[in-house]
Formats: sequence, structure tokens, C-alpha cells
Amino acid sequence: MRSNYEVRYLPIFLQDVSNVVTYITKRLKNSQAAKNLLDDLEKAIMERLPVCDSFEKYDSQIERDDPYYRIYVANYVVYYVVIHEDKKKIMEVRRFLYKGQNREKIINN
Repeated sequence: MRSNYEVRYLPIFLQDVSNVVTYITKRLKNSQAAKNLLDDLEKAIMERLPVCDSFEKYDSQIERDDPYYRIYVANYVVYYVVIHEDKKKIMEVRRFLYKGQNREKIINN
């Protein structure tokens, strides 16, 4: 499905992903699981992209100009916003956090 949205990844999202992949590869010594997670992550984002603003908004504790949305991927959660910038529509992917983390505290800082 073709999308009217472009995807933008924030550096902190890329760092989150790198940290998770490094942990799975080095600490858990499971490079295949890390590769599978990356594949699943990319697939989930690309599937969401054409309809990224048609999902339930994340009920944040703080007021935001651009509300967060979530995508669940295995034991992780992707947080993104939808931005209308000039004549562009952008799905800005901001965080990739483990479900066991205190996600509220992290994304509300």
C-alpha cells in the first residue's frame, strides 16, 4: 500500500534500537533473535505508515502538541507522532522501549 506519509527516525530512537540489538547480540548471544527483531520492527513501522494517524492515541500524562501513538513489536513498544509540516505528512518515530521499563517516566521527560 502506498503512503502519503514519509517516515523520520529521531536519533534517540536509533540509539534505543542499537542498545537493544547490542544487548541481544552480545549479552544474550543471540544474533538471529536480534535480526528477527529488526525485521519485525521494520515491517511493523512500514505496515503502519500508510494509516499511521488512524490508531488510538497514547494517553500521555503531559500535554503534547503532537500526540504519541504506539506500535507493539515483540516485548517492545515503538512511540511515534504524526506531524504535518509544510505540505509534508511525517510519521516521526521517537522511541523504542522495552515493555518492562518504566516507559511513562522515560517518555514524559
